[in-house]
Amino acid sequence: MNKDYIALLQQQGFNDQQAQLYGQYAEAIALAPKTLLCKQQQAIEYAYYIVSGLCQAYYLTDEGKTFSKEFYWQGDFIVGFESLLTQQPSPYMVATLTHCQLLRVPIKQVQQWREQAHPFYQKLIENQLLYKEGKERYMLLHSPEQRYKLFSENYPELEQQLTDYQVASYIGITPISLSRIKKRLRS
Repeated sequence: MNKDYIALLQQQGFNDQQAQLYGQYAEAIALAPKTLLCKQQQAIEYAYYIVSGLCQAYYLTDEGKTFSKEFYWQGDFIVGFESLLTQQPSPYMVATLTHCQLLRVPIKQVQQWREQAHPFYQKLIENQLLYKEGKERYMLLHSPEQRYKLFSENYPELEQQLTDYQVASYIGITPISLSRIKKRLRS
């Protein structure tokens, strides 16, 4: 595996042995914007590590509405943990929003690491848990305006790449509410 990829994994808290292990099974791929990585209600095939680019996980309702679950960018792993643990199809879609360089590993390999209680899998779970705890706190303890301000302050480059609809969905408000918040903040 490319040493740059190993260095990126190490920056995410994976030790050399764990980074090398991921590298043994990883395939580097380049994808165009709007490429589906995972379709809703279909089995997941891969886990991904984002070398560069931006991806989105989202729910698509029967009425055609989308609800942003998550955005992923450089240094993030995309692992459909719910599907992995329940052996059920993915309840959401994952797509690239920009050109992406990814490392993908077959989900069967991740499942094997899970069954072995491998330290690499443990680290994936820990990273996911910390992120989810932080997002829960963000959503529960802040008003919509505070959530927007925090999002804008913490991810200014991300905000520039997303539509207002995507930002609003991510922070748990309607696009109309986001428009009002932006107008109020400009005043």
